[in-house]
Amino acid sequence: MDDREWRRYLGDFHDTRPGVTEELLALAGEAPYTWLAEPLRPITGTVLDLACGSAPTRPLLPRVRWVGVDASPGELAYAAALGRGPLVMGDAAALPFAAGSVDAVCAAMSLQVLTPLDTVMDEVERVLRPDGVLAALVPARLGASPAGLLAWARVLLALRETGLTWPNPHACDGAGRLLAARGWAVVSSARRVLWLPMAGPEHTSLLLRGLYLPGTAPERLRYAQRSLAAWARPGRALPLPLRRVVATAPR
Repeated sequence: MDDREWRRYLGDFHDTRPGVTEELLALAGEAPYTWLAEPLRPITGTVLDLACGSAPTRPLLPRVRWVGVDASPGELAYAAALGRGPLVMGDAAALPFAAGSVDAVCAAMSLQVLTPLDTVMDEVERVLRPDGVLAALVPARLGASPAGLLAWARVLLALRETGLTWPNPHACDGAGRLLAARGWAVVSSARRVLWLPMAGPEHTSLLLRGLYLPGTAPERLRYAQRSLAAWARPGRALPLPLRRVVATAPR
């Protein structure tokens, strides 16, 4: 899938399923977004939420001058209906903000999917003031947990997929290295594993709606839904490994 096809898929995905990422991560409690917001709470200036989606960080940062930007009308309408704002429609690769106009950038589950990533990072660096802060939350490696590996193997087998992929896999566990190579000072890079309960078909249905699966045929998705619904029961869960990277921009 080339860059244009991916951007079209991503736009359709979020316009037709606004809020799905927040809803899926909410199965693990408020922890993912709370963890991401922690280093941004001391910011006294403007925090730009990049590809903000349904704007789940907004209520967690009530005292900062928060502004969310996203290219999806569906996501922005959903966020607005929740009273989260201010919101701006814009492309992460051409941000509608002046140079040096923001003090921090929040990137929740977005660096692995935004393309072209080099251009997006150029824009992040342009709008940030010198030494501005970036806090990014990205997927991380699964690790060696036998239970976790078996649970995800069940999901992938039902989908007939060998793994979950994104356009920018190097921006997941390698996000710190990517930033350091661009001259950023990496303050921290930490990994946490949360758990998504798969207690019934409502959970497995949400999981499948929340995964990026551009090459998966509709009939395969229907099969996976039936298979995983039969597998789900109280006590079963999927590990959700995440990495939070905090860094300061090049001067």
